[in-house]
Amino acid sequence: MHTAHVLNPSRSRKEAMAWLFACCWLMMATIAEAGAGTTPPPAYVTHGGYLLGRNDRVIASHQPDTPLVPASIWKIATALHALSVLGKEYRFETRCYYGPDQTLYVQGSGDPMLTSEEVTLMASRLRAAGVRQVQGIVIDDSAFALASAADGATNTLNPYDVANSGLAVNFNTIHITKAADGSIRSAEPQTPTLPIMLRLGKWLPAGTHRINISQKKGEIGQYAGELMAEALRGQGIAVTGPILTGTVPTGLPPVVRHSSTTGLGETVRAMLEYSNNFIANQLFLACGAKRYGYPATWDKGRKAMSTFLHEQVGLDLGSYTVEEGSGLSRKNQVTPRAMLAILRVFMPHAALMPMRDGMMVKTGTLRGVYNYAGYFQGVQGPDPFVLMLNQPENHRDQLLRYLEDLRQSH
Repeated sequence: MHTAHVLNPSRSRKEAMAWLFACCWLMMATIAEAGAGTTPPPAYVTHGGYLLGRNDRVIASHQPDTPLVPASIWKIATALHALSVLGKEYRFETRCYYGPDQTLYVQGSGDPMLTSEEVTLMASRLRAAGVRQVQGIVIDDSAFALASAADGATNTLNPYDVANSGLAVNFNTIHITKAADGSIRSAEPQTPTLPIMLRLGKWLPAGTHRINISQKKGEIGQYAGELMAEALRGQGIAVTGPILTGTVPTGLPPVVRHSSTTGLGETVRAMLEYSNNFIANQLFLACGAKRYGYPATWDKGRKAMSTFLHEQVGLDLGSYTVEEGSGLSRKNQVTPRAMLAILRVFMPHAALMPMRDGMMVKTGTLRGVYNYAGYFQGVQGPDPFVLMLNQPENHRDQLLRYLEDLRQSH
């Protein structure tokens, strides 16, 4: 597991990210070291294709115009879209409103990095703004209007299946430790032990668990509200009353406008490093809302990204199909040629890619899908490559060595 370089990260946040996406990385094969071996590529490719480029040239190609399932290399396209539409320094904002009846309203904008540390900062700012008593918390997640989870997600407790939301904390997961005597506590020093942890951990075996809390209606808002309530109490603010989901009353001004401490560039870095489906689709939805207005919907996200890839990247409409932003859906399709074009445009942001074995590379793995996309370190600059295998046999490491041999001979 490699550590994401998040803007001013605390150790606890990095540990939480590592735990959250460990299960995703268990699904991914490690990259073998490049070495000798020049077996012809048809021995490796029964259904797939590849391209290797340098500057404006193509060094090698095979079936470059075959539409294929990208899996998580699709996150590169999502990253490029977000950086282009929102900007590398963009920061999501979460607003707090305080009603005359002492109700606290917390309104999200889809921040994918809204963690316990961020909630604590909001609570401290509420105290500085003069809030001393809260009688009820209302979570406003109306920035997103989603009728369903992302296509490809399944109804499991696994962190990679978490639902997206206009306001979600800690990636919609809880991290708990259950002792042999049945007692439950938070496994993170920055996160207090909350009632939702005691309830959801009741039927788990002893041990440490990170679980998806978004499978039941209402749990996302309940979790956010409980975390905010404890953060407020930690600031000496008295909290009573229920936790509800609702919307901010018209005309009520915000008392705190909290900008995320993590800029979009570092958010993208974390998304690519941990192959984070939740972050990817939060960005996908936010870009759709940026272009077509809130609330964010899957249709707006699809339309915005498809238009961007055609108009800004220059892809032919038949060379890709956009379903969602993480690569979890098999309805996403892209040709190797289109993927290489995306990599060429993404090159100014290549430093945000994960570094492995001397390459900047993103993996993409589903059952029967074995893909790599990224950059070899070339003398004249990064050499972009994409290899996509949609077949039962996983020969991507052998094919990667083949491309490395070709690259070095040119």
